[in-house]
Amino acid sequence: MKKGDSNVSTSSGGVTYRRAKGWRIAFSASSSGLMGMTFYILMGYASYVANVGYGIATAIVGVILTATRILDGVTDPLVAFLIDKTKTRFGKIRIWVTIGWLVETLAVFMMYVWASGKGHGVIFFIVTYCVYIIGYTMVNITNQTIPHALTNDPKQRPMVGIWSTVFNYFVPMLLSMAVMMFILPKYGEFNVPMLADTCKLCVAVSFVGLIITCIGITPYDKMDYMGAPVKKESIKVKDMISLFKSNKALQTFIIAGASDKIAQQTISQSIITTLLYGIILGNMQISTMLSVISMLPSIVFAIIGGKYAGKHGNKESTVTWTRACMAVALLSVVFFLIFSGNPHVILQKMPFMIIFVILNFALNGCKLCVTTANNAMMADVIDYEYDRSGNLLPATVTGTYAFIDKLISSFGALIATSSVAILGYTTTMPQPGDAYTKGIFWFTMAIYYGLPLLGWACTLVAMKYSPLSKEGMVEVQSRIASKKGN
Repeated sequence: MKKGDSNVSTSSGGVTYRRAKGWRIAFSASSSGLMGMTFYILMGYASYVANVGYGIATAIVGVILTATRILDGVTDPLVAFLIDKTKTRFGKIRIWVTIGWLVETLAVFMMYVWASGKGHGVIFFIVTYCVYIIGYTMVNITNQTIPHALTNDPKQRPMVGIWSTVFNYFVPMLLSMAVMMFILPKYGEFNVPMLADTCKLCVAVSFVGLIITCIGITPYDKMDYMGAPVKKESIKVKDMISLFKSNKALQTFIIAGASDKIAQQTISQSIITTLLYGIILGNMQISTMLSVISMLPSIVFAIIGGKYAGKHGNKESTVTWTRACMAVALLSVVFFLIFSGNPHVILQKMPFMIIFVILNFALNGCKLCVTTANNAMMADVIDYEYDRSGNLLPATVTGTYAFIDKLISSFGALIATSSVAILGYTTTMPQPGDAYTKGIFWFTMAIYYGLPLLGWACTLVAMKYSPLSKEGMVEVQSRIASKKGN
């Protein structure tokens, strides 16, 4: 490692921690943010490209997206095994994120640009989506090991979460702004050329993220940080099963993460966004405008959340901000209920608009704080497993989590598409300006606020039994240092 790339700090308990330079943390975090979130935003339009580009009915789209996400979960442990077995003098992080990016790029160009609207049907769409999943899995599993490779300092780990949160918020916001304010108005609706332009923009941004990631992670892309079997010569499926059955930290993290993820996967579908902003509020562009003006408050929330997690631990931070999310969401539902007869008035009267904006800022800010703590907590889970079993297998731990998480959260797209089909959208998708009905109102409230509330309740229950307290992690790091002879 180059001089100046890292330093150490010692806790009050005498544990020596590995630290990374701040700019390298920021650059490395762009893997999940600048690179990963661009594809996340692009695939949020998968239901539209399936419908307008391949002629697939709305209800069938939901089934396809659900089934392919289950496949995504199945590929996670397989890719995780390969990553943990990879040993090269160039490390493994840069190799796997680059290969994954190339596979993702090939798949989305096939799906959105080269074949869309040219007479290909459901089989072609499914195949290209499966190819994308393979690439996404390579990138995602590797991304989740990056915080562990960068630092084990409990005060610095939340900084990895802060930067990831900042990227995860601003990249989708800026991309959505570009799509909604420039690309969509150019075509007037979600059609084949509009989606092709969106694809090209997202791939270009993701390439910048790939380069920045490789620059940032280079000094830490080494076997000492990425891990290798300590007790076992090979990794087997039974090791993953044993990991899930015996690691309490992983079990509680999965419950908290999966319950939140299924809600996030559902409300992030573009059809749900269209229902809330394009039909209920009557202004599709307002979502982008809110994202722009909330940039500074979001940074403040991310910093506050990271500082809180560094002081109180990731577990307590998750509990605190989850409770805040629930309180703000309930206030938002009450606010909408007041105007359920004519919700368009919310954006037509300045006092009402201000209240809506404040609630929106508060909810997104609290969500960012939860995400910041969760991003850092995965590294704690990896260390907990190393302390418990003596095996340092970052990718296997993250792969186990991702496998179960995706099996559960895979139903997000199906929930969204099936529900709008019940509303009457059986052969078409919701479009901005469609007629407002009470059915649309109640469905949107139940999905956009009710589903996250259920997920947050599950998180609180799970965290009650999690062993990843601040004090517990200090003991874990102390025992790990003894294992390594530090």
